[in-house]
Amino acid sequence: MLFSEIYGSYFRVVAAVLTEACGASLSPGRLTAIVQEKAFAESALSIPGALRSGTWPLLDDQLRSVLKHRPTMPLTLLQKRWMKALLSDPRMALFEPDATGLETVEPLYPPDTFRFFDQYADGDPYTDPDYIACFRTVRKAMEEKRKLRIRFQGKTGVRHSAAYIPYRLEYSAKDDKFRLLVWQKGRLYTINMARMRSCELLEQYDPDTVPSFRPHTAELTLLLHDERNGLERVLLHFSHFEKETRKLDERLYQIKLRYDQNDETELLIRVLSFGPVLEVQSPAEFVRLVKDRVHKQLGYPQHTVPVLPKTAGCPHSDGSHRC
Repeated sequence: MLFSEIYGSYFRVVAAVLTEACGASLSPGRLTAIVQEKAFAESALSIPGALRSGTWPLLDDQLRSVLKHRPTMPLTLLQKRWMKALLSDPRMALFEPDATGLETVEPLYPPDTFRFFDQYADGDPYTDPDYIACFRTVRKAMEEKRKLRIRFQGKTGVRHSAAYIPYRLEYSAKDDKFRLLVWQKGRLYTINMARMRSCELLEQYDPDTVPSFRPHTAELTLLLHDERNGLERVLLHFSHFEKETRKLDERLYQIKLRYDQNDETELLIRVLSFGPVLEVQSPAEFVRLVKDRVHKQLGYPQHTVPVLPKTAGCPHSDGSHRC
């Protein structure tokens, strides 16, 4: 059973009413306001009346809860198994989550159930003891506002050792890697977690002395053709981006994504992975990147790249740029 009715709309709304009515009386207006806030619009016509009339005998004449305790929502076995499966992910273990109460629960699926075809295979060594030690030291430094001495190996193989102020920890789904953004002498640097050889906690720093960092953001405008369940797939895939979605007609949507320009290459690969479902509208520079990537995939020599219409992003016969 994938759905339990105790997590349905009516149960959640009534639980909110009983929580507020525990030990104090509700006014009819406040009762209706809670229902309007947390339920569907039509529920405001039925739920308050059922509670006030006693059809649902959960409030007394003074609109106080008849329960001695505030209602709670226990986890179902399915939810516990799902949580246990998530906690079995070695990436999740890096954050030392509390798994109390799940000791005897069987995971819903093993960690190797899924195969990712749009992800590099050389991800970080999440089970390596040295990697885990560095990761947790970085987390502690960020929580306690302390500097770090990091020893790491650069891209060229040169070893570095310096003191930094940790700023932000990021994860790339495409690369399956964590990276740490750090400050040093007024400049922002990026260090891949897998390149770290050791981390050492140093003294605390004053957060007010750290310059604020504003990423170079840009806006990407896409046309989504809702084919092959495209709307659901695209919105799920780009769920972590700040975005606006507008329906233009029955099967056509306009999506505006705001993204960090440092992640432009990764975003380009993601957009191309949807093929003709996504059509790039703007900016012009991103359209050019799409053209260049498609030309390389088609094997055009640099001096024989065909001249496409200015609105094109893919060499389709209709001149469209859906890539």
